[in-house]
Amino acid sequence: MSKETSPVIYWTLLDYKEWHFYIAATEKGLCYIGSQGKPFSETSTWAERRFPGSPLIEDEARLQLYLAELKEYLDGERQDLISPADLIGTPFQLEVWRALREIPYGSTWSYSDIAEHIGRPSAVRAVGTAIGANPVLITVPCHRVIGKNGSLTGFRGGLEMKKRLLELEQGIAIAGEQRLQF
Repeated sequence: MSKETSPVIYWTLLDYKEWHFYIAATEKGLCYIGSQGKPFSETSTWAERRFPGSPLIEDEARLQLYLAELKEYLDGERQDLISPADLIGTPFQLEVWRALREIPYGSTWSYSDIAEHIGRPSAVRAVGTAIGANPVLITVPCHRVIGKNGSLTGFRGGLEMKKRLLELEQGIAIAGEQRLQF
């Protein structure tokens, strides 16, 4: 990327109650939400891969809108994060990420459900790969995707973070680490 196309990436740590993860945004919108409890290197490695040559600047004030929405969500006061996002992906990834945003708060869909929803029922594995590339956890709610048998499945933020987000949305404690009951 040339300097003209390398946007500045602003970042900060969301350190709120028991939640600790990095977030980042460009001038266009939120571009990254990190994993619970992971070091800044997760964020900087992601930024270097997705926005090579872009400077990383810590700027909590610039990210206040995103921090406020995330805190409201984590407090159970907000169901949808509506602030601008700057998502870069393949056309297929963007299609899958749009579908993820259609999963209602407190609900879960399987990978097969997503593939059916986008009209590509045989693309379940590709859907899983696209979900795994989602850069904005919570905002694009990939934590709402579970295995067809109801099991908790892979999540960039870790299964414990996924479980906690689902518990928050469903208002219940999920019994066991690997299985949701519906």
